Amino acid sequence: MSSKGKTEFKLPKMGESITEGTILNWIVSEGESFQEGDILVEVGTDKVDNEVPAPFSGTLVETKYGANDIVKIGEVIAVLEETSVSETSGKSTEEKTKSQDNSTAKKPTKPSPPKPASKTPKTQPPTESQPWMPSSRGNHFYSPLVEKIAKEHHISYEELARIPASGKKDRLQKSDVFKYIEEGRPAQFAQSQVEKSSGFQVPDLKFDKGEGKLVKMDRMRQMIADHMVYSKHTSPHVTAYVEADMTNLVHWRNANKKEFQKKTGEKLTFTPLFIQAVTKAIQDFPMINSSLDGKNIIVKDDIHIGMATALPSGNLIVPVVRHSDQKDLEALAKNVNALARKARDNKLTSEETKGSTFTISNVGTFGSLMGTPIINQPEAAILATGIIKKRAEVIEYEDGDKIEIRQMMYLSLSFDHRIVDGFLAGSFLRRIADYLEEKRETQY
Repeated sequence: MSSKGKTEFKLPKMGESITEGTILNWIVSEGESFQEGDILVEVGTDKVDNEVPAPFSGTLVETKYGANDIVKIGEVIAVLEETSVSETSGKSTEEKTKSQDNSTAKKPTKPSPPKPASKTPKTQPPTESQPWMPSSRGNHFYSPLVEKIAKEHHISYEELARIPASGKKDRLQKSDVFKYIEEGRPAQFAQSQVEKSSGFQVPDLKFDKGEGKLVKMDRMRQMIADHMVYSKHTSPHVTAYVEADMTNLVHWRNANKKEFQKKTGEKLTFTPLFIQAVTKAIQDFPMINSSLDGKNIIVKDDIHIGMATALPSGNLIVPVVRHSDQKDLEALAKNVNALARKARDNKLTSEETKGSTFTISNVGTFGSLMGTPIINQPEAAILATGIIKKRAEVIEYEDGDKIEIRQMMYLSLSFDHRIVDGFLAGSFLRRIADYLEEKRETQY
């Protein structure tokens, strides 16, 4: 191989709103060679772990950051040496190793580059000029940037410890702090376990948790757990239910799915049909498509539908169908199928999982009759669709009632009672069912 020189390898952009990432794992070690397109490093962001490929073939000369280090987008994370393949590409592994050893020996000694800020916690006691700092910061590590933000906003270490952290090994990132501040600092006045109060205190119960195999929660499962607990803590959840007669829709889909796939090249599942009905109902009741900002309600201009999707690991992720009100059934089916494929292959980007304004969770795919979903913050409501099941139903006709076999499905809507009242929620939910029950044209 002939050398083409050394190149600084920078952390690439991973989405418009992503400003930093966490180094999770170096796939290629220092001194190892790689081919163009090989994965060099795994980088974690707020929701998605990204695999960063090599831009060319060569050797990884030096890594600037190690696992768990947080790096800004555009910062140099490694030094690569580009090589071009010649007639020597067929030489043995021993020759390649010897060549690498020689190049390493010839490399001039130079001072080590400065490493990121020390991970050793400061032990400086609080002073009068730093009233926000508590006497102890426990076992938590906070970066200097996080500490600076906390000091500016008068956030104590006890309050920092209550902020949901999305970093590797439960590390708090600046994005977590900014998000927490934007949401109104919900844990600001949470009672400390050491505080004494005449009011109610959570008892320190000693539960027998039993014995068995210990399974460590992975990074995504921890984030899901934090998000769910935060949602229940923040929003007063109320759930409403209706049932929809899906007979007409089931028959229409069965009659048209083959023709639909022939014309569009896409499978016609129930998900785009659900998204279409929900989108129409949101247009009829736009207050459902909102979020709470302090004492103001933001009614969103755009309709972006999140669709809860199971990953191969068993974890749940919510890819987003953007501008669903601007797409016909064919466009919705293409969008839904593409996102589902990416989810199964763990190839969703961070941008494809952000910005939803309303979420649908199809619990029927798991065989559930109905569900009581937890709101995907900061949205105002979430819909769960149950399994479509044949039942004997009494149908009213002009000449009398008849018992028929119908395809029935339960719909459940969990809504934030701070924003949405029962009348709005019930009307919106019933409107979704009405759209699903409508008769469609016999041919696609």
